[in-house]
Amino acid sequence: MARSITYINGVDGKRYMFARSDLSHEVALARGTLVEFQPDDGTAHNIAAVASTSPSSSTGRPSQPSQLAEKRLAASTGLWAYFLCTVSVNYFNFHGRGRRKEFWAFWLCFILVQLALVGLGILVNLAINGFGINAGKSSIGFLPAGIFTLAFGWSWIALVVRRLHDIGLSGWLVLICFIPAIGGVAVLVLGLVPSQGRENQWGPVPAGVRV
Repeated sequence: MARSITYINGVDGKRYMFARSDLSHEVALARGTLVEFQPDDGTAHNIAAVASTSPSSSTGRPSQPSQLAEKRLAASTGLWAYFLCTVSVNYFNFHGRGRRKEFWAFWLCFILVQLALVGLGILVNLAINGFGINAGKSSIGFLPAGIFTLAFGWSWIALVVRRLHDIGLSGWLVLICFIPAIGGVAVLVLGLVPSQGRENQWGPVPAGVRV
């Protein structure tokens, strides 16, 4: 017998496929229901209801599930947690929006880790060359720093795309960041422009943003 397949919109901007057999008995198939689930390669399992939607005190309309879940996530998300989320869950996530805190959290943690790896590379190079006058000739110690930069290149691009969405611009403008001389300025501007204070075509206002 064929199963009815539907989708859940996750707070990470992705859609997760699920079947009725993945639902707990207390979960009703209704638009706007807030649920928790176990993600598994684009599918949702062990789906359970969290709370029913309730009217917003300011608008009188039910809050969207993604907004409610994001608010709960943002309350416990620090800079390091944002960085880990960017380089893991959101590694290839080019959908949704990214707030300024997420943007700067990534860059701060990225630079700190990179500096630590460069410092380690200098020590390794000195040790390889016996701390002598030829210590600067070896560069193998910088290999971990180079691998780290390349490994998280896609997550950086995805984050910039989500940041562009957050200020109401097309993600294709990320190409400006690769133009010599003005690319660095573009990245700086992206980190300073505030979020759009309303829902746009890429999603609701990110959790934690004051409107």
